[in-house]
Amino acid sequence: MLIDMRIYRCKPGRLKAHLALYEKSGKAPQTRHLGEPLAYLTTETGNPNEYVHMWMYQDATDRERRRAAMQADPDWQAYLAASAELGALEHQENKLMKPVDFFAVPVRG
Repeated sequence: MLIDMRIYRCKPGRLKAHLALYEKSGKAPQTRHLGEPLAYLTTETGNPNEYVHMWMYQDATDRERRRAAMQADPDWQAYLAASAELGALEHQENKLMKPVDFFAVPVRG
């Protein structure tokens, strides 16, 4: 299993607008290709302008295939254009991670 952890930082005061745009235009095409995320979280402490989401894949090949299909989706491209126009994002960090053997990752049915 491979987990893609993505940390985003929005410009101050823009997080709510960015998440509202994602809910309206980005969530459907993204979950259509990637499935439901392991987690989609806003911060309770630390930087109030950050949020994190994590996606599960079987392996790097599965991730590449599903993300390529998402990138080719006109609905996803429309969301990316609207997000760029909104201009709320300031920083992005991605980490590909593997679970350790002695803790199980929740399995979705």
